[in-house]
Amino acid sequence: MELIVQVCVSGLLLGGIYALISIGLNLIFGVVRIINFAHGEMVMVAMYLTFWLNYFFGMDPYVSAIIVLPVMFLFGVVIQRIIVQPIQSSSANMKIFATVALSLILQNVALIVCTGNFRTVQVSYGMGTFELAGIFISIPRLVAFFAALGSITLLYYFLKSTYTGKALRAIVEDPIIARLMGVKVQKLYMLAFGIGCAFTALGGVLLMPFSSVYPTVGIPFTLIAFIVVVLGGLGSMTGTFLAGLFIGVVEAVGGTYVSPALKEAIYFGIFIIAILIRPQGIFGKGAGSEEVGLK
Repeated sequence: MELIVQVCVSGLLLGGIYALISIGLNLIFGVVRIINFAHGEMVMVAMYLTFWLNYFFGMDPYVSAIIVLPVMFLFGVVIQRIIVQPIQSSSANMKIFATVALSLILQNVALIVCTGNFRTVQVSYGMGTFELAGIFISIPRLVAFFAALGSITLLYYFLKSTYTGKALRAIVEDPIIARLMGVKVQKLYMLAFGIGCAFTALGGVLLMPFSSVYPTVGIPFTLIAFIVVVLGGLGSMTGTFLAGLFIGVVEAVGGTYVSPALKEAIYFGIFIIAILIRPQGIFGKGAGSEEVGLK
């Protein structure tokens, strides 16, 4: 019994980071309406920035967030302005090819600049754990979970209570009507891409104390983020958070009780079943919302 509780707790803590990374994708997906296949590479870039700040300046990974997040916000704004905005009205295929190309470019630049070696940050608390009621809890994973929970709560408040947040939600509902109501759609596209990138970067920063970075580390995060967003429902922060936790638990349980080699296959199988039953996601807005970004 203790083992299953231990595995579920580990999965929940990992799922918090998946939720954080996926909420960045959900924001970009819902507001800008682009399927960003370079999303995992944003995690990779943030992880490399965290590593190099630690390598050259001895900066703690959590402290490096002060630098990494603004840099990644600007990175997202630049991508939106230079790459996405010129093809905003193009077909979905054009936008997909553009983000796939961006993904490959970032991976190859990382391979040239950083080589293919696995890079890790050595910190005193990296392997730290404490025991609670017979369950061992990883300190960096617990920090990552609560940081994810806190930042998602802040984003929820921002979207619900501020004028800018309400304008972003209006664009999600109908960008044409939002434009007619005087909303600066193009500027908010850049803001949404920047915020989405910063949230994704926070996930990368929180991963570094207990994970390695290499040029292709972002590929699985792209796939997981898409699964979480589709399962949770486009535009639903609550759904994305719960779906992230669910995928984390499924991965941990599948890797422990079935086979580590099959853990991805298990949640992909669940994903296929879920979209067959409810394509718009568990907390989706109804039939048709699953086609956002494809037309």
